[in-house]
Amino acid sequence: MARSILHMLTPLRHMSPFDVNMAVDAGFETVVTYTEVSLADVVSLTQDSIFSRAPADGTRTGIFIGGKNAEDALDMVDRAKKAFVPPFVNHVFADPAGSFTTGAAMVAQVSRALRQKFNTDLQGKRIVIFGGAGVVAYVAAVIGALQGATTVLVGHDGEERVSKIAFTMKWRFGIEVGAVDGTTPEDRRVAIRDADVILSAGPAGIPILTTEDLKSAPKLLVASDVNAVPPAGIAGIDVNAVDVPLPSGKGVGIGALAVGNVKYQTQRRLFDRMLASDTPLCLDFRDAYALAMEIAG
Repeated sequence: MARSILHMLTPLRHMSPFDVNMAVDAGFETVVTYTEVSLADVVSLTQDSIFSRAPADGTRTGIFIGGKNAEDALDMVDRAKKAFVPPFVNHVFADPAGSFTTGAAMVAQVSRALRQKFNTDLQGKRIVIFGGAGVVAYVAAVIGALQGATTVLVGHDGEERVSKIAFTMKWRFGIEVGAVDGTTPEDRRVAIRDADVILSAGPAGIPILTTEDLKSAPKLLVASDVNAVPPAGIAGIDVNAVDVPLPSGKGVGIGALAVGNVKYQTQRRLFDRMLASDTPLCLDFRDAYALAMEIAG
C-alpha cells in the first residue's frame, strides 16, 4: 500500500500546529505544509499531487485547507476539485482555523440540548450569533439555516459587514441569513429579544452579554459560548458547562470545553475517514456537522 500523504495548504504565514498534530496523530505518514498559498496556486499544487501518483493511490493522498476565512477556504476547495482529472482524484478537507469543525460541534451540542432538555429541534428556531464576522459564526449560521432555523449574525461594529457576509451565504448556499447591529448594549438586547438560541463566537476574553442582558430574551432555550478565556462571552457559562441553568433563569448554557470535546473528536474522525476510505472524499462543515451530531449524542 502506498504511503499516506497529506498536503496542508494555508494562505497564512504559518500552518496551524494544532492541525498538523491532529493529522499526524490520525496516522498520516507524511505531512507537508505549504504557506502563503494564493487561490491561483491551488490548481498547480493539486495537479502536482495527483499526477505524481497512480490513480489507485488517490485515496492515499489528501489536501487539507486551512487559513482563517470561510469563503477563502471554500473557494480553495472549489478550485482543487476543478483541478482534478478523473481518475486522478485526491481527498480534500477544509477546516480553516479549526472553525469548520468548531462551528459544527457548537450547533450539534445545541441541537442535542434542545432535544434532550426541551424535546424540540432547530426547525423554526431563531438563532442569534455574536462574533458574526468570524468563521465559527459563519458555519453556525449556515448550518442553522440549512436545518430550518432563522439565523441572525450580530455585528459588533455595525450591520454593514455582517450584511455582506450574509449576502455571500445566500449566493453560495441559497439561504437567507439576517444581520443586525450589536454595537451598543441596547442594540445587543434588541438583537436577542426573540432568540430561542444564542451563540457567542466573539474574541476570547471579551464579555458580550451580561446576566441583565439575558433577561431581554424571554424565549431563550439554549446559549453556547466558545470563549475559553475568562471572562465569559455570555454571563454564567463556565467553560465546563453542559446544559447548566443560566443565571437569568431562562434556558441552559453550554461552555467552550463541551463544544471543544466534540470538535476535537470530529476533526480527528474526519481525518480517520480520509485514511480509511476507498473513494476520494471532499469534506467541509456540512460533513463535520453530520459527524458531530453522532458524537454529541
